[in-house]
Amino acid sequence: MRFRQSMEPRYWLLTGALVSILGIGRLAADEKAAAEDFDVLIRGGWIYDGSGNPPRRADLGIKGDRIAAVGDLRKATAKTVVDATDIAVSPGFINMLSWSTDSLLVDGRGQSEIRQGVTTQIMGEGNSWGPVNAAIKKRMKSEQTDIKYDIEWTTLSDYLYFLQRKGISQNIASFLGATTVREYVLGLDNKKPTPDQLQQMRQLVEHAMRDGALGIASALEYAPAYYADTEELIALCKAAAPYQGKYITHMRSEGIRLLEGIDEVIRISREAGIPAEIYHFKAAGKDNWNKMDAAIAKVQTARDQGLAITADMYCYTAGAASLTACIPPWAMEGGEIAMRRRLRDPDQRHRILDDIRNKTDWPNFYRNAGSPDKVLLISFKQDTLKPLQGKTLAQIAQTRGKDPLETLLDLLIEDESSIGTAYFITAEENIRKLVGLPWISFGSDEAAQAPEGAFLRSMPHPRAYGNFARVLGKYVREEKLLSLEAAVRKMTHLPATNLGLDHRGLLQEGYFADIVVFDPKTIIDKATYEKPHQYAVGVKHVFVNGVQVLKDGDHTSAKPGRALWGPGRVGK
Repeated sequence: MRFRQSMEPRYWLLTGALVSILGIGRLAADEKAAAEDFDVLIRGGWIYDGSGNPPRRADLGIKGDRIAAVGDLRKATAKTVVDATDIAVSPGFINMLSWSTDSLLVDGRGQSEIRQGVTTQIMGEGNSWGPVNAAIKKRMKSEQTDIKYDIEWTTLSDYLYFLQRKGISQNIASFLGATTVREYVLGLDNKKPTPDQLQQMRQLVEHAMRDGALGIASALEYAPAYYADTEELIALCKAAAPYQGKYITHMRSEGIRLLEGIDEVIRISREAGIPAEIYHFKAAGKDNWNKMDAAIAKVQTARDQGLAITADMYCYTAGAASLTACIPPWAMEGGEIAMRRRLRDPDQRHRILDDIRNKTDWPNFYRNAGSPDKVLLISFKQDTLKPLQGKTLAQIAQTRGKDPLETLLDLLIEDESSIGTAYFITAEENIRKLVGLPWISFGSDEAAQAPEGAFLRSMPHPRAYGNFARVLGKYVREEKLLSLEAAVRKMTHLPATNLGLDHRGLLQEGYFADIVVFDPKTIIDKATYEKPHQYAVGVKHVFVNGVQVLKDGDHTSAKPGRALWGPGRVGK
């Protein structure tokens, strides 16, 4: 005790001296940064750093592809200086559910997304663009509509590298599609894998995870994914878990069996030892809207028990899927060509119609929509049917003088495609309940595109052009359902952390310079269901890996985007 008492004054003197030295050192470092030369200086903005903390006014310096300094840099110089006075500076937004797999092959600019501040697109909902064998390539080729391309890759990592070499303005990463793995081994049939086949599927998962896939993604409301049981999914997730993989899912039901669908997600997460996320969290169908509170509570309970369960969402009352989502799963076995044969057979056609009208034991999108006037046809393959784009099934049926369901089946035969469709199935009240939850991020569930060329041949869902701007304009500024700093966190650090992306999602020294400069007072979506090809407004500047991609609201044509990889990648 005497020794301690005799040493204490000396200890505190030394500690104080050390703190002073460190403080002087830090001050010197700050002064050095303030006078440093940068490649880019963003001056005078309100820094929303992605953490969810309140903003602070500061400058930001970029060197190469990284953030080099954040603070008072008034003495610094740079080749490029951006005036961000009194507007927001944030990390680039991360789109948790992108369908730009096709669109980036023909236009790497990603215009509808980059103009909202999206700097990273995450792909792979159920179907991923690898691995592909000869049969999958043949099917993919036959199902191409307005966008045509050759399939010059085999694995998922090959595809991501292919896009990077071709040139893209945004970063990309992908989950491995559980549907793709199943199709690769089992084809499109409704059957369980044998032990040998399941081992082959697990090996495909392990290979993709070592190559940098983010995890396993499923889309269980659609055939052939619908045919996979829970045990099959657990087996695939167990193969991904050692590589820090995640499981992300379009659940088996978002409607009548919504709560059971969440139970399956929780079971897979618990038994596979893997974090899990629910794609586009919602209660689908008017009869199911009252289940939203119970669904939220079920996820929160699992989180309180220590499971890493999260979700993402889009902020529109209409979902989008193919018109084949109205067809019972048994009729989809073998793929679209086999389905169309059944639609032409009188007996099977009668059974299909009866199932759509009366059965509730499968995810029936027609039933969830409630009526044919809430089924909007937005994308046909055949030129002769394209004039019907933007019309409801009820309108088309009335023009043809036929029953709406008969019309639905006729259209699937005539177009020889799955037909892009918007279904009005979600309550605005439920969107408002979800949008502020701290464990929910955002995804467009659409492709990046532009109001030009092949993209104008079809009508996308307006979320392609507006989902992120809509959050910031409608739900933050207008309705004040969450603060701007909370919304930025849910678009940046939250998804980056959930995905395990390396040095993304924060405005901190050493992080990659994916940066958005936007005006919180004007940012808003403009796209509508009637006129979807309209850019959002309010985003001024966007940088991806330190390169300016959007300048004063216009695309610079720069393509600095990179393939990003999951944390389990081997041989980085």
